Amino acid sequence: MSLDLETVALFVRVAALGNVSAAGRERGLSPAAASTRLAQLETVLGARLLHRTTRRVALTQEGDIFLVQAQALLTAEAQALASVGQGLAAPQGRLRVSCSSSFGRQHVSPALPAFLAQYPGISLDFRLTDRVVDLIEEGVDLAIRVGALRDSTLVARKLAPNRRVLCASPAYLAAHGMPRHPAELAGHDCLTLGDQRDWRFMTSGGALSVRVSGRLSSDNGEVLRDAVVAGLGIAPKSTWDIGAYLRSGELVEVLSAYPLADDIAIWAVYPSRAFVPPKTHAFIDFLQVRFGPEPYWEKG
Repeated sequence: MSLDLETVALFVRVAALGNVSAAGRERGLSPAAASTRLAQLETVLGARLLHRTTRRVALTQEGDIFLVQAQALLTAEAQALASVGQGLAAPQGRLRVSCSSSFGRQHVSPALPAFLAQYPGISLDFRLTDRVVDLIEEGVDLAIRVGALRDSTLVARKLAPNRRVLCASPAYLAAHGMPRHPAELAGHDCLTLGDQRDWRFMTSGGALSVRVSGRLSSDNGEVLRDAVVAGLGIAPKSTWDIGAYLRSGELVEVLSAYPLADDIAIWAVYPSRAFVPPKTHAFIDFLQVRFGPEPYWEKG
């Protein structure tokens, strides 16, 4: 019995994800079928590659050694295919992408027809949700996240900067006045995303944190955008989200002399550097080119 490169690729993904079921789903296999293939690989090699538990798997010492060779085999296969024709090495397969609802509808959804036309071998499962998706557990290849990254176990590539500003409607400012210093926010209705009530600003003396309060909070960014446009208060919003409203004058930037201190961006995140499929690289590269170094609204 010889090595099956499809099973070798399955093993590499299991090593990256630490989960047989998740790796199997990526390749259209049931948990039982994935386990059977891995057992066959161990039989061919005459060595146990994985320690299995009910929830996760870990590499044995032999598995660690074979992983290096397995990655080399898959790289050699990809290079061999590329050397005999670009068509054979074209990105293909089903790509599962997760993205926040508002950003996905405004900025990613309009790009999908061009992406699918450029890569006819890829089919796309595009999922919009405002919760943080567990990529491994849900079998998602790639997530597009807006903001500061908190999961250090994921690999991230920056797609674009994401400047946030405080904003309010002209009607709200006419009724309540324009704050001149972050400390004055205590006297204003501040619209918050969930329980994010500590807003941090950059000042000449360093970072300043201000505790805010208001009559409306929401876990949905679109609800807050609609509320600030309606004149209900002041909110920090991404320029990707409110660029058109700033351009039209429906919203006005507040406290521009005190930029928000958060270091945030638009990110593409995926589970592992090991054997990242060409379809995943293709989508990331496509979005980086489309978004460019600055948000769309600032270019015009």
